[in-house]
Amino acid sequence: MASFWQDDEGQSLVEYALIIAVIAITVIVAMIFLRGQLQNQFSNIGNNLT
Repeated sequence: MASFWQDDEGQSLVEYALIIAVIAITVIVAMIFLRGQLQNQFSNIGNNLT
């Protein structure tokens, strides 16, 4: 039973998943707050390409 509690093989995978989740949430929140500016930038790029 003691070896089960000391086994940390899957621990790094969980840590990486949590880091990715935090980054994804940060990006989503930033996109929500900067929605208007992003739309203007993409519109400008689209207008300049045509």
